[in-house]
Amino acid sequence: MSEQQLNHIAIIMDGNGRWATMRGRPRVWGHIRGSSKVASIVEEADRLGIKALTLYAFSSENWSRPFSEVRVLFALLKKFICHERERIIRNKIRFKIIGDISELPQGTQDLIHDLEQVTAHHQGLKLTFAFGYGGRAELVHAVNQFITHNPGQKISEKDLNNCLYCPDLGDVDLLIRTGGDCRVSNFLLWQLAYAELYFTETKWPDFSVSEFARIVDFVTRRERRFGTIGEVSDLNEAQKLAEKNRVNINQQLGMH
Repeated sequence: MSEQQLNHIAIIMDGNGRWATMRGRPRVWGHIRGSSKVASIVEEADRLGIKALTLYAFSSENWSRPFSEVRVLFALLKKFICHERERIIRNKIRFKIIGDISELPQGTQDLIHDLEQVTAHHQGLKLTFAFGYGGRAELVHAVNQFITHNPGQKISEKDLNNCLYCPDLGDVDLLIRTGGDCRVSNFLLWQLAYAELYFTETKWPDFSVSEFARIVDFVTRRERRFGTIGEVSDLNEAQKLAEKNRVNINQQLGMH
């Protein structure tokens, strides 16, 4: 069995608040400790040759959390951008945020837009933060975008994909969720169609580079069939094979 290249990894960085509560600390302390893990995981993904890394930082449902916690999450995003800006630029990483950031302080929005613009043509790791993000909202946005520009036309899978927030990221090959919960929580619903799912009990503040590398190595060795009976490289290859076989079967059955 050949090793599969993982092009796009997505991570739900969960368990920060519970990690802090277990230690008798406020939930925000867990988010602060968890934020310190991000840079090392990004660096490892880049070292491993991953093409795209998408991190779930703040969901559209997270607005239900206490104001103090939301405010800390806002501040941590700003801190990450300020501290990692030069390293992101130096390593030719392309930085992008997907989701609704309109409620962020204007200064933070300006930092985001500036870094997105500066790194727009970088050819290295595609680092994306999902912030104020919801998978269903992204799909509604994509459909509405298509309808606006193509009134009266039917939408195809390719059309919908091209109208996503960041279509060039492609399908997710591996979703990792820390913290012990086994659900996707409205994250990249379209892109996760054939992703390998890995749920670890490790809470995000304890998630290490070595565990990340072990998970990537483990999943790389899995046989990915995408609905076929043999190993194929990706969903696109599986769909082409399925269409070819469908035509052959219909011909054998005398169908048109």
